Amino acid sequence: MLFRSGMSMKLLGLLQLAVAIYAIVMIIQSSAETGAKVLWVLLVLIVPLIGLIIWALMGPGSPLKR
Repeated sequence: MLFRSGMSMKLLGLLQLAVAIYAIVMIIQSSAETGAKVLWVLLVLIVPLIGLIIWALMGPGSPLKR
């Protein structure tokens, strides 16, 4: 019932926005090439939830790439 209320949906949306902003800042500050940065930012913006998950797993500086 908690997740059906308007307030909890707003909080989840705000959390997703904050994580997306963090991801974009980290992408821009990474040492990746400019083209890769642009593609990652577009992925995070166009497909927010899935893009964030893919970025966390496979993006510049991810633990899987080390």
